[in-house]
Amino acid sequence: MPLVSVVMPVYNSAATLGPAVRSVLTQTHGDVELLITDDRSTDDSMELLRAFAEQDERVLPESAPEQGGAGRARNLAMQRARGDYIAFLDSDDMWLPEKTEKQLAFAAEGDAPLTFTSYFKMDADHAGESTDWTPNGRVIRARAHADYRAMLRRDYIGALTAMYDRKVLGTRLMPQMRKRQDYALWLSIMRDGHDARGLAEPLAVYRAARPGSLSSRKLSLVRYNWDLYRTHEHLSVPRATGALAGAVWQSLRNSRV
Repeated sequence: MPLVSVVMPVYNSAATLGPAVRSVLTQTHGDVELLITDDRSTDDSMELLRAFAEQDERVLPESAPEQGGAGRARNLAMQRARGDYIAFLDSDDMWLPEKTEKQLAFAAEGDAPLTFTSYFKMDADHAGESTDWTPNGRVIRARAHADYRAMLRRDYIGALTAMYDRKVLGTRLMPQMRKRQDYALWLSIMRDGHDARGLAEPLAVYRAARPGSLSSRKLSLVRYNWDLYRTHEHLSVPRATGALAGAVWQSLRNSRV
């Protein structure tokens, strides 16, 4: 059975951490390790993580040496990974119990080392404080196939559903960016000639940000996307402008879903 290394960054996540961790530990494919980097939280996050680790040896938390943001926290976790596959889950989101099992089977059917799935989008206040919840029907549908050209126009991959084959790709870290590190990682994999495949079944739950937070202001990502296209992908101004227009359209569309 393949070992799946689950990467989770944590910062002041005590209110939502429990459901996220339990959703990994209750997977029907139990051969997982949960690699958590606490980014110098000031709440009770690390105490909760230590309690989980005492109860289940698959929970492997560590504190970051200094605060560095979610991208660096993910990279520190990935550097400790032992698994055949690396998957991602943030500390305020959740997986359905069969997510890992079904996604591994899906990955085995094709030749794409990067896979992702559809997912439920739920209001932060309605996602519950346990894994006992009922999805409300709002689904972000996964595209069946994504290549580099398509991904430049839109980021089709929800990070909470992404999983890559470490045997094929090695350990691929995220670039040091304040935002859009996950998008940059997918693009770097595809730039090297690898496509991604999407599983239509929704297998995760994304908690939408509360109004007024940084991530809820969709257009605030414009600057980060522009830096990504120009600095990391080295696109010309016309190509970067076209890609940015697609990203803005996607952001506005998702805000209405």
